[in-house]
Amino acid sequence: MTATNQTTNQTTAGPSPSENAPRPVPRDDGRVPRTAWVVWAVGLGAYTVGVMHRTSFGVAGLDAAERFAASPAALSGFVVLQLMVYAALQVPVGVLLDRFGARRMVVVGGLTMAAGQLLLATSTGLPLAVAARVLVGVGDAFTFISVLSVVTAWFPARRVPMLTQLTGLIGQLGQVLSAIPLAALLHGPGWTTAFVSAAALGVAFAVAVFAVVRDRPPGAPEPPPAPSPRDVVRGLVSSWREPGTRLGFWTHMGTQFSGMVFALLWGVPYLVAGQGMSAGAASALLTVLVVGGLVAGPLFGEFTARHPLRRSSLVLTVIGATVLAWTVVLLVPPPAPRWLLVVLVVVLALGGPGSMIGFDYARTFNPDHRRGGAVGIVNVGGFTASLVVAFAIGVVLGAVGPGGYTPESFRAAWTVQYAVWALALLGIFVTRRRARRKMAAEGVVVPPLREVLARRRRA
Repeated sequence: MTATNQTTNQTTAGPSPSENAPRPVPRDDGRVPRTAWVVWAVGLGAYTVGVMHRTSFGVAGLDAAERFAASPAALSGFVVLQLMVYAALQVPVGVLLDRFGARRMVVVGGLTMAAGQLLLATSTGLPLAVAARVLVGVGDAFTFISVLSVVTAWFPARRVPMLTQLTGLIGQLGQVLSAIPLAALLHGPGWTTAFVSAAALGVAFAVAVFAVVRDRPPGAPEPPPAPSPRDVVRGLVSSWREPGTRLGFWTHMGTQFSGMVFALLWGVPYLVAGQGMSAGAASALLTVLVVGGLVAGPLFGEFTARHPLRRSSLVLTVIGATVLAWTVVLLVPPPAPRWLLVVLVVVLALGGPGSMIGFDYARTFNPDHRRGGAVGIVNVGGFTASLVVAFAIGVVLGAVGPGGYTPESFRAAWTVQYAVWALALLGIFVTRRRARRKMAAEGVVVPPLREVLARRRRA
């Protein structure tokens, strides 16, 4: 079998034999009912609002420091707790998703985030503000993998990689909601109006999800009975032992965290205090992060669908480009040229689409009954790295230079990323080798890339 034929065969089946079982609904004949698009659009809207909730503190970072008299380390603690809760809940949420279904999970998540934003709107002290961000982290944890479950249930397998990318990337328009309308409310009517408005939007989409979204198409078979706690633990252990799940975990870690930390907390303060940009220009630059992801996402999704045996090559390219961009920016004495900062943000935008490949590993290497837990495991990777880096940057900012927010302290703080990249790359190389060894035992051999390129040159 040639490499081309292998790629074609793997497009829908994936490397795991368990993927060969046909899915009765929907039929993989390229036709998608209109209802599926409506359900997906409403779920996608709920996720987009969730991203707005998640990133709202990024545009409000300096305002929050003044409102709560917070040091850089304390400010990073807001986001660290939010991400810690998010990461800690990923595996339990995956288990709950398999038990209760996507609709309930998205509704509960949306209402929880709205409650957190409402509490933040009325907070004047640090403890209540921290509790508010914890609620946002809890609700956020319920949302994304539940919307991915809707995609898997309602669409043919051939379309799932592309729609997974589109879900993750169109959802990042929530950053635009934070960077433009929410920031305008924050710097116009004020803190309370901005976050009350965010809470109201969250409630509206939770109601829409309850009214429109269903866990599976009409006529689809009922899900199997809920597993016992022992079966849940056994399934999670089996998912983690699967090399493809761990490959997804390290993929998500290495690609996502840099852009996530930039958008979630430290991007605007860095551009303003570290690079001398105005607050408006810095917030506007965050929209480039979203636009870049929207452009790259469909391309990454199509590549993943057409060449599943080469997904890791794309992942390594994304990580390498991110490391190179940050290295150049940090070597240039601040303020860096504006065009270079734009290039940095464009490269950071590739991390979102790259991290979606981790979920594709979870999908193709695990049987249906444990995909929720596997996706949860993968999602832990990037968010754990994000919380570690966000906190470490806050610590370095407080330790280097007077006042914390200086070009020199930011320049030192961003270097903490390199340790995480090194760990993620090591994990990718080790687990990729084990995954390919398992695939070879099942009859799917991945030829070295140099051999494929040489064969194509000869052809």
